[in-house]
Amino acid sequence: MALLSDKVCIVTGATRGIGKGIALQLAEKGAKVYITGRTLDSPKDSSIGGSLRDTARGIEARGGTCIPVQCDHSNDKDIEQLFETVKRENDGRLDILVNNAYSAVNAIFSSMGKPFYEQPTSMWDTVNNVGLRNHYICSVLASRLMVARKQGLIVNISSAGGLRYLFNAAYGIGKEACDRMAADCGFELRKQNVAFVSLWPGAVGTEYVLKKYGDDEAEKIDSNKVPAGIQDRKKWLDIFQKGETPEFAGQCIAALAIDPDLMAMTGKVLTTFDLKQRYGLQDTPGHSPTDIRSMKRGLLQGGHTWISALTPGFVRVPKWLLSLGGSKF
Repeated sequence: MALLSDKVCIVTGATRGIGKGIALQLAEKGAKVYITGRTLDSPKDSSIGGSLRDTARGIEARGGTCIPVQCDHSNDKDIEQLFETVKRENDGRLDILVNNAYSAVNAIFSSMGKPFYEQPTSMWDTVNNVGLRNHYICSVLASRLMVARKQGLIVNISSAGGLRYLFNAAYGIGKEACDRMAADCGFELRKQNVAFVSLWPGAVGTEYVLKKYGDDEAEKIDSNKVPAGIQDRKKWLDIFQKGETPEFAGQCIAALAIDPDLMAMTGKVLTTFDLKQRYGLQDTPGHSPTDIRSMKRGLLQGGHTWISALTPGFVRVPKWLLSLGGSKF
């Protein structure tokens, strides 16, 4: 029997990138996956592509079950209709919700290097309407189905930008809020046996990043378009090219969903690297999730080359110490 053969899942924002990768993995492992996005068919003028039908074809080619649902996650009525459809078609059952929908990638990269007060005030809504508000609404509607059955898993796709500055102010605020959402909603859901976690992938080589910042474009990247703290443009590019694939987060979520100790992790921030170690997962050869707790990596990125060379790879920063990076006291 397939790993997730009895599971009903929703993956939002699954036309490309991490959302598509997660949907492919969950469906490949036997789940019935509802995928959402605004684009039903790839627009002819898109150099990056990506549509619900593209993802559905990929899932079907692997023998998986997929239901594409065209949904604008900035429209509350679309979201409500999505959950009504899932409820009606599955006798009220929903096992996994992955909150991944995000519509701000282009805006974030285009405004990189500009402080928040030089950006349009609309940047807040661009980043956090679909990427935060929608996550909350989906979580409310999913919880109503999961609580009725006393089981389920909700995953917010977040990032280390919730701990320290990354990309821009609106991005970091939104990601920390996603983490806090998992903590507080997880607290209230715990007694109902429903888990809520925040997942931090490492650097992911998505279609957008690899297309826009591929090798042939490396020299054209404006230094202002590189995240704060990373001065070497080529090094930044390498991080994404050698980082995890868009499907690795899907492997992590599939393993997490059947973990008998899942409730011990509810309300927490989980990294794909830690889940890789916990479940013995492997990404595609040549790719690996970033260990944000690696002392060696931290020293190297901080410019302490010789100290990094002397530091064993297994030395990791304790989680309690890492969390101090986001402390406000």
